[in-house]
Amino acid sequence: MKKKLYSLFTIFLISTLMLTACGQGANSANSKENNKNTANVAVNNKKDTEENKSTDQSSKVDIKLGALKGPTSLGLVKLFDDSDNKNASNNYNFEIFNAPDEVVTKIVKGELDLAAVPANLAAVLYQKTQGKIKVLNINTLGVLYIASKQDIKSLDDLKGKTIITSGKGATPEYALRYVLKQSGIDPDKDLTIDFKSEHTEVVGALAADENAIVMLPEPFLTVAKTKVQGLKTNLSLTDIWDKLPGDSQLVTGVMIGRSDFIDENKDAVNSFLEEYKKSVEYVNKNTEEAAKLSEKYDIVKAPIAQKAIPSCNIHFVSGDEMQKVLSAYLKTLFDQDPKAVGGKLPDENFYYKEA
Repeated sequence: MKKKLYSLFTIFLISTLMLTACGQGANSANSKENNKNTANVAVNNKKDTEENKSTDQSSKVDIKLGALKGPTSLGLVKLFDDSDNKNASNNYNFEIFNAPDEVVTKIVKGELDLAAVPANLAAVLYQKTQGKIKVLNINTLGVLYIASKQDIKSLDDLKGKTIITSGKGATPEYALRYVLKQSGIDPDKDLTIDFKSEHTEVVGALAADENAIVMLPEPFLTVAKTKVQGLKTNLSLTDIWDKLPGDSQLVTGVMIGRSDFIDENKDAVNSFLEEYKKSVEYVNKNTEEAAKLSEKYDIVKAPIAQKAIPSCNIHFVSGDEMQKVLSAYLKTLFDQDPKAVGGKLPDENFYYKEA
C-alpha cells in the first residue's frame, strides 16, 4: 500500500514539474516575442524620427544672404551661428562684403536673394530695377561719426578742411551733405570731401596722416582708435541730424530682397525676419558673446566689437513703423537731391508687409 501511494505521489510530482516547465517555456517564448516586438517598435520609431528629421531639413528654404562688413553684419551674427549649427528655420548661405557696389551687383544678377544695403541705395535700386526689389526692414539707424586728433566742436570747424570718408553715392555722402547744407555750409565750396572705396581705406589714410579728419561708421571708428593714438570722436551725425528741423531720423542701413524670391517664399522670408529680429536683440543684450561671434565670422575682432556694438545703433524695424521712418528719411534726401533716391520716391510696393 505504501509503495502504491509512493508511486502515485511520484507520478503527481513529475506531472506538476512538467506543467511548470511548459508554463515557463511558454512565458519564455512570450517574453522573447515581446522583446522582439519591442525591438521592432524601437527600430521603427528610430526610423520614423530619422525620416521626420530628414523631412524637416528638406523643407527648409535655401537663402543666399549678403551683408556689409559693419553694423549690418554684426546684427546678423547670431543668425549666422544658428544657421551653421542647423538651428535656423532656413538654410542661410551668407556672404559678407566690404563695399555696397559688390552687394548691388550680386543681387541684381540674382546671385543673392536678400542683402543689407545703404538705405538710399535701396530706393535707387527699386527705381532702376522697375520694382524688382523690396525693402524688408531697417537694420541700422545713425552710425556715422566725425573723428580726428584735432579740436573740432561743430560743423563750422570743418570749413576749409578735408574730410576723408567712404560711401560715395550712398547714405554716408547724402547724410553728410544734408547736415552741412542745413547748417549753412556748402559741401562743394566750403570744404573738400575725399571719398575712398572702403572704410578700411579711410582708416589707412588716417593712420598715414595724423592731421586727417575722417567720417566713419562704427565699428570702424573703434578700429581706427586702436591704430591712431589720440584719435577722438568729435561729432555724431545722428546728434546733429536730430537737432535739425523736421521729424525724420537718420537711417543708415536696410535689408532688401528680390521681389520674385519674396513672392515665391513668403513663409521663409517671414521666418527670416523673426530670426533676424531675435539676432538683433541677442547682439544688443549679449555684447560679449556677440563680439566673439563677430570675430568668428571675420567682421571685427572680439575686443573691438565689444566696445563698438553699443554705438552701432543696430535696430530691427519692420512693417508700418519701418515704412513711416524710412519714407520720412527718403523724403528728406529727395528734397535735397532727387537722384539720391533714384529720381523719385518709392511707391507703396517698395515696402514689404508680412502676410
